[in-house]
Amino acid sequence: MPSYELSQLNIALMVAPIDSPILEDFVENLDQINALAEQSPGYVWRLQTDDGNATAVRPSGDEYLVNLSVCKDIESLHNFVYESAHIEIMRRRKE
Repeated sequence: MPSYELSQLNIALMVAPIDSPILEDFVENLDQINALAEQSPGYVWRLQTDDGNATAVRPSGDEYLVNLSVCKDIESLHNFVYESAHIEIMRRRKE
């Protein structure tokens, strides 16, 4: 068993405020994708508020979204991102 865990950080400059119609579909999928992550093999932790809101954590300012998560290893992260229902969201990321 390795003596490390893998941290993964995404920083996104939003094209509009989080509550705008432009981001509505993205926001509507957050709970589903976060639940999928938390149920995935190798999931350890993700940055979120006490009530489970990851989009409320804005250390870089209101126009940025930050996603910080920890997995057991690179294979666990890869399987979640590319081998689960998350891939459908990834395919739409340019929307």
